Amino acid sequence: MNALTLAEEVENPLLPPIPELVIGLIAFAIVFIFLAKKLLPIINKTLDERRAAIEGGMEKAEAAQAEAQQVLEDYRAQLADARHEAARMRQEAQEQGVAVIAEMRSEGQRQREEIIAAGHAQIEADRKAASASLRQDVGKLATDLAGRIVGESLTDHARQSRTIDRFLDDLEVKAGDVTKVEATR
Repeated sequence: MNALTLAEEVENPLLPPIPELVIGLIAFAIVFIFLAKKLLPIINKTLDERRAAIEGGMEKAEAAQAEAQQVLEDYRAQLADARHEAARMRQEAQEQGVAVIAEMRSEGQRQREEIIAAGHAQIEADRKAASASLRQDVGKLATDLAGRIVGESLTDHARQSRTIDRFLDDLEVKAGDVTKVEATR
């Protein structure tokens, strides 16, 4: 018996005794059924909610991305419009600059012509004044010289004016004849 007891005692260490095995299987079945009936639906429900949330989040992300793309396209369109507007404004400014320059040139030309005309008028007035002054001085000198040559005083004003005018007219005629002769050469 010793050997038999010893053989019974030396059982396979990997196999538990049968009554423990049966109690363990029954306990496992109770826990499994409890988990399958109570916890598994809650876990599935939570997983379904998470899946729905993830899918909804993906849809929202896609919608947000589409909206962002639309906003980007609108921004690019506005930027293109702003660039076009800026180019148009630059073109208008250049055209206005050209117009202002042309206007300033014409105004400068007009003022230059006015100044030249005023200068010519002043020169003509100065020439006439100098001519009159010279005529008077030459007439006085001619009268004094004629008075010395004739030996008689030419103090009579009317006679003096006639003599001066005749003398100067003769000088102008001679000057005109000289100019005509030079022109025909």
